[in-house]
Amino acid sequence: MTNFKRLPQHIGIIPDGNRRWAQRNGFEKEEGYQYGIEPGFELYKMCLELGIKEMTLYGFTIDNTKRPAVQTRAFQKACVDAVMNLANKDADLLIVGNTASPLFPKELLPFSNRVKFGRGLMKVNFLVNYGWNWDLNYPIKNKNPLGDDNLIKYIASSDISRMDLIIRWGGRRRLSGFLPIQSIYADFYVLDEMWPDFKPEQFYKALEWYQEQDITLGG
Repeated sequence: MTNFKRLPQHIGIIPDGNRRWAQRNGFEKEEGYQYGIEPGFELYKMCLELGIKEMTLYGFTIDNTKRPAVQTRAFQKACVDAVMNLANKDADLLIVGNTASPLFPKELLPFSNRVKFGRGLMKVNFLVNYGWNWDLNYPIKNKNPLGDDNLIKYIASSDISRMDLIIRWGGRRRLSGFLPIQSIYADFYVLDEMWPDFKPEQFYKALEWYQEQDITLGG
């Protein structure tokens, strides 16, 4: 394992490229999502070994549900399967997403409050049926008092801390609405490899790049 002088406390993961990977490998687009489950657990294990305290993974967005129904069902199932597998690990899980929608998997409703699995060694946040607009409009129910500049307390994702590093697989150079408040000072690293082709050296490459970044938080 590579030694790093500085590690991000909280990493965000955008696991993109599942459909493109499936097509390139002779599968239907929707089949790619199941191949994206195991890479998430490989990464989880690496983060535990390194001592990273928190990770947030993009599951699917409200906008993603506009895709063909067969794809929607496939990524919903992949999210459920991933969580049920995580229940056998050591994690402190929180799922954030619009639970009021019928497109939110009912199997995941118990995890919309943080749940400890095993020893709860690392915070794992999973965005399921998440939308940036839904997140930021949550304060309508919880008015932000005048003079209170800690807006993060008044958004739906308020239990998720600020991210230090965001890594996106699949080559796209965009955040795609990924936690706009918590990503505000995050360094952003893009890998061209598709998510189902995850390899440990890809993650190490991102962490090596992170060593050279000037972390000022605007100061």
